Amino acid sequence: MHVASPPGGLRAAVAGTGPSMPGTPAIEVRDLTKFYGDVAAVDGLDLEIQVGEIFAMLGPNGAGKTTTVEILEGYRHRDGGEVRVLGYDPGRERRLLKPLIGIVLQSTGVDRYLTVSETIEMYASYYPHPRPTGEIVELVGLDTKRDARVLKLSGGQQRRLDVAIALAGDPDLLFLDEPTTGFDPSARREAWEVVKNLAELGKTVLLTTHYMDEAQYLADRVAVMAAGRIVATGTPEELGDRQIDGVRIRFRVPPGTVLPADLAGPTTPDGRVELVPDDLSRTMYRLTGWSLEYGIELEQLEIIRKSLEDVYLELTGGDPTEPEEVTPGGSTPSPGRR
Repeated sequence: MHVASPPGGLRAAVAGTGPSMPGTPAIEVRDLTKFYGDVAAVDGLDLEIQVGEIFAMLGPNGAGKTTTVEILEGYRHRDGGEVRVLGYDPGRERRLLKPLIGIVLQSTGVDRYLTVSETIEMYASYYPHPRPTGEIVELVGLDTKRDARVLKLSGGQQRRLDVAIALAGDPDLLFLDEPTTGFDPSARREAWEVVKNLAELGKTVLLTTHYMDEAQYLADRVAVMAAGRIVATGTPEELGDRQIDGVRIRFRVPPGTVLPADLAGPTTPDGRVELVPDDLSRTMYRLTGWSLEYGIELEQLEIIRKSLEDVYLELTGGDPTEPEEVTPGGSTPSPGRR
């Protein structure tokens, strides 16, 4: 597949090939396109991820997330646009880029009879400048399991080992594909803390996930994809505040209480009054002032803001629990993809 020559929109593309300069983004994408026949899997996508960010990509089945990530990793050719990952064009300079990135897949095929240390050392031997095994084991919280065989690890511990393998070459950028799919709540939380530790090391992390709470907890910024395009981007808080008129106040008052006209509203199925204020601060001041003046107890008082999941569903009309898309030809890489 022919890769379009960059017309000069990216700084690094103009300057030539090579690693990114200090202060430049870890990932820069301009007008990225990828077609499968007449279908645009990625349709003019623009994206910029800063060094040290944890960046989450969300989107329904078929949104183009897998295709986009595989192009960034250098495992799928693009049809058009400009892409720079750590200063390199992954479509042309994959050999130079590969030692600088780590990839954590949904499932791995490591030898179940090797120990944790042996597994990490084996993968570290593939890189010219690996991170010391002892540091990796401690970083991912497997120091007490370093001599345990893989088959003896719990699900959460095996996911920690996946991250350890990705860190073996001491990469600057990590791609995490659905890092906690199928995990129980405890294992998910363990995996989240490992990802947080990566950011403290200054690593850049790009993750795809269908768990809204995961993106909200982990990500510095989030991009929502639909039909091959990014339809919204920002911090989880910014996306949640996209429509301030979506903020609601709910409360319960004792039976028989007559509310002032400006504080009256429809009743929810559980019997609480719901207000949609034009000015949240003024309405809360008025409500609490009225309750104090007349000695009315406000039970179950809460302010409800849009969650990241609410925004996601509005933007895409999708189900956040749908599985990731499978691109033509399959999206499962060979073991060498690490």
